Amino acid sequence: MFSISKKAKNAIVFVIKILVVVGAFYFIYDQLANNEKLDWKKFLELLDRKKSFLGILFLLSFSFLNRFLEILKWQNLAQVIRKISLGEATEQVLGALTASIFTPNGIGEYGAKALYFEKQQAKKVVFLNLICNGIQMVLTVFFGAVGLLVLDYGKWVLVIFAISCFFILASFLFKKITIRGYSLDKLFQKINAIPKEIHSKNIVLAILRYLTFSHQYYFLFLAFDVDLPYLTLMGTIAAVYFLASSLPTFQFLDFAVKGSVAVFFFGNLGVNEWIVVFISTLMWFLNVVLPVLIGSFYVLKFKPKWKS
Repeated sequence: MFSISKKAKNAIVFVIKILVVVGAFYFIYDQLANNEKLDWKKFLELLDRKKSFLGILFLLSFSFLNRFLEILKWQNLAQVIRKISLGEATEQVLGALTASIFTPNGIGEYGAKALYFEKQQAKKVVFLNLICNGIQMVLTVFFGAVGLLVLDYGKWVLVIFAISCFFILASFLFKKITIRGYSLDKLFQKINAIPKEIHSKNIVLAILRYLTFSHQYYFLFLAFDVDLPYLTLMGTIAAVYFLASSLPTFQFLDFAVKGSVAVFFFGNLGVNEWIVVFISTLMWFLNVVLPVLIGSFYVLKFKPKWKS
């Protein structure tokens, strides 16, 4: 059997970590420097006119709270395997975010988090991460449907309702069917095996997180002098998040996808396109780029739990 020495393995892991961090920084720089829709001159003029230390601090507090709530969610769910400290949860969430920046819809996050646990616990980690992200998706769909109703897109809501009913019905009809040892029935049993208090806390934290980043979006529009009624603005934001999350994308292109969807909805409300693009970019910078910069430190200091 071909074997690799411990020193060689450490060297390979180190190179991989460097490549992940350098790649993350490159993609972030590339998107900010070469996006033709970003008029930096207009943005800097507006920033100079409205610069406020307290305003910047206020907006940054939403980014901190957004990730902090995600960290609390993961700490809460991870206790099903073993109790982890707030510091461990922070490292796992931010490190996994950085490692998944190149993967479609952040799917790499599942594998990255599993590396922080023993190899035999990998499937359970992936399952818990699915629960963690799943509740956020359910809330995105729910608030998105409400947002579409507020904006008088009633037909879209009926389509969403019909599709939801179809999947719910199908899940009950085919829950006994087993494919390679897996079935919906087993999935439901695993979900029910998690204590109710953990599920309840997960739902509350997910709702708070949704309200946090959606209101950060709202306050950014106010900062850019967008004068629309609260319900209209929040309904549009909810619709944007719902439709954007339904499209396949990469973390480093997240702002481009959300920006394109946002331009469609806010354009119908008469909001200038460059303002919508800049706000989408700022949301991406505050909630993805900044955490990735911190997560890069955790990636570099990461030591795999798995043993060959």
